[in-house]
Order: sequence, then C-alpha cells, then structure tokens
Amino acid sequence: MTSRAPAILVLEDGRAFHGEAFGSVGETFGEAVFNTGMTGYQETLTDPSYYGQVVVQTAPQIGNTGWNDEDDESRRIWVAGYVVRDPARMASNWRSERGLEDELAAQGIVGISGVDTRALTRHLRSAGAMRVGISSRDTDVDALLAKVRNAPHMAGANHVGAVTASEPYTYAAKDPKFHIAALDLGIKRNTPRRLAERGITTTVYPAYATVEQLLSDGPDAVFLSNGPGDPATADHQVELTRELLRRRVPVFGICFGNQILGRALGLATYKLKFGHRGINQPVLDRHTDKIEITAHNHGFALAAPESGEYFDTDFGRVQVSHVCLNDDVVEGLTCLDVPAYSVQYHPEAAAGPHDADYLFDRLVELIDTTHTTDSEGAQTHA
Repeated sequence: MTSRAPAILVLEDGRAFHGEAFGSVGETFGEAVFNTGMTGYQETLTDPSYYGQVVVQTAPQIGNTGWNDEDDESRRIWVAGYVVRDPARMASNWRSERGLEDELAAQGIVGISGVDTRALTRHLRSAGAMRVGISSRDTDVDALLAKVRNAPHMAGANHVGAVTASEPYTYAAKDPKFHIAALDLGIKRNTPRRLAERGITTTVYPAYATVEQLLSDGPDAVFLSNGPGDPATADHQVELTRELLRRRVPVFGICFGNQILGRALGLATYKLKFGHRGINQPVLDRHTDKIEITAHNHGFALAAPESGEYFDTDFGRVQVSHVCLNDDVVEGLTCLDVPAYSVQYHPEAAAGPHDADYLFDRLVELIDTTHTTDSEGAQTHA
C-alpha cells in the first residue's frame, strides 16, 4: 500500500472531511461541485469548463482505467482540486499508459482520497455548491477555513480568458464540405472531431476575437463553445453574437455558448444551487418529443422566459426547444427567424452518452438551408 500524507477538506460553511493526499501534496481552493458520471474521469479532469472548481466524484472507485494520451479533452487538467473515495490501487485497461494519481501529481493537482463522497455530495445537494479548500500541507481545520472564506466566489467570475487558445488554429476535415469558425470559450477536442466526421473544417479563435476576425475566411457558420465561469460576465461574446445574428450568420452554441446565445436574445442567467454535472441527465427535445440521456457540466442556467415555450426577441421568434426533465431548466433554444440554435448540454461527450450526436447533423442542415436561402436572394453575411 502507498503511504499517503493526511489531508483535510473544508467547506466554507465549516463542515470538514478528513482523508489522505491524492495526487500532488499541497493546498488548493475552488468551488466544490460533484460529478455523477461513473466513467470518463479523464475527460472530466481535462474539460476546461471545470476551471476553478474542486470536483467530487460520486462514483466510489476512481482510477481503475488509468490514464492515456488520447482521451484528453484539452492541453491539460483544469480542475482546481479532486476528491475521490477509493482510488484504484492499479490500473486495468489495455489503453492505460500510466496511473491517474501519477498524472495528477505530474500536473500539480491537489486531491484528497478516503473521503465519504456520498455524505459530501448529499451536503452539497442540500446546502448548494460552495467554496472549499483541500490541504495535505496543514491539517488545521480552522486555519484552512479562514483561507476558504477569503477565496473568490464563482458568481461574477470571468474565466474564459484563462482557458482559451492564444492564437487561432485549424482542425481540418479529411473530405471538407464546409468551414466554420469556433469561438473558444473552453472548447473540448472532441467538438472539432465530431464536426470533421461530417466534413466540417473548424478554425478555432480566441474568446476575445472580433466579428471581423471570425468572418475573415467566410465561414459557413460560427460555433460558440462550452467554457467556465459566470455567463453574466461575457459581455464581449454576447455583443459579438448579437452582431452575428444581425448578419444572419448561422450560429450553434453548446453549454456556455447556449448561455451566450440566450443572453444575446434577451434572457437573463442565474446560478443553479448545485448545477448539473454528469452523463445521465434526461432532456426533452421538443422538436421530436424524444427524451435524451445527456452529458452536462454547468453551474449556471438561462432564466426561462415568462411567456413559456415561445418568446419574442430583437431577432424574431424563439422556441425553448429543450428542457431538463429533472428540474425544468432551459436546455436549448431554436431561433425561428434567424439561423441559430443552442443546447445547454454536451453532444460531443467523449465518454458518452451519444444520444445528442444528431445536433451536429442539424448544423449541416442549417448551413445547407442558409446556402439555399442565400442563393435565392436573401441577405447574406458576406
């Protein structure tokens, strides 16, 4: 058995959990959230949407498939800290190249193991997501609590600048039919992969790119990616999206991108009590009346319009096209008078499920429809 240093986890309301160091020995702070997925921990850890958050895994045993160099969703691990109950003593998977804890330690990620994650999750469900600290350097609960209460809140946090690309780059399709521009608010690698499978080449731009930069190569559409932080701080991206809608550029957004489109259409956002994070969220697609099991990672949501399913905006009529069956959260928007739509969840989820993969096909259909309309004399975005 590996000898581990003692560690503590302290929530801002004073509740403390004792365990052992897992990953890097040190001290870290962030927002405590829980993820209900039973698989896909590597994709979770490398999802930029988790920047600034300490992730609690509700599945009790973590690390049994190890770590490889193929499944990362970005260039690094982004979580602020990691909490598990029972770390696997050895990896057992033919694709594994090293252990999970080895990777956490190599990237300086402070974690804690041996925690009653069921009790911790139940507490977060009851009290809500909150600030937290983990320390394997000093196990004085009161001292760590004082630091936690001085840590920044997630509400009001603007994190997209920390995770976005520094320069544009292109992911080419083997048989390119279309070309889109993606605004990188924390994009995951599987998004351009899914698009490339449909003949779409994607050029990814930094989060603070201008409309002129996004449209410089005449893309067929613009994609608004997932990302971390409070969407109420994303004024640049909201105004950029409003300009895209004015020019009738086809727009598709997911997660943070859904919130950006919603704000551009006049909806407010708010912080959920404990958020949706996992790969088992039921969502109703009102287009088809089908229920999808979907992957989520968001702590903020769009406020539902007072008028119900349909509402009027500066850009015409809009439908709340998707809704979460657990709590009625707005899960998607479809514009009826301009070429734009979005969903709150992750159709590109690498660890699954793949019920929502069709949403990339809808983008192809939207581009085709827009091209047809433009060829018949409608206003174009060129």
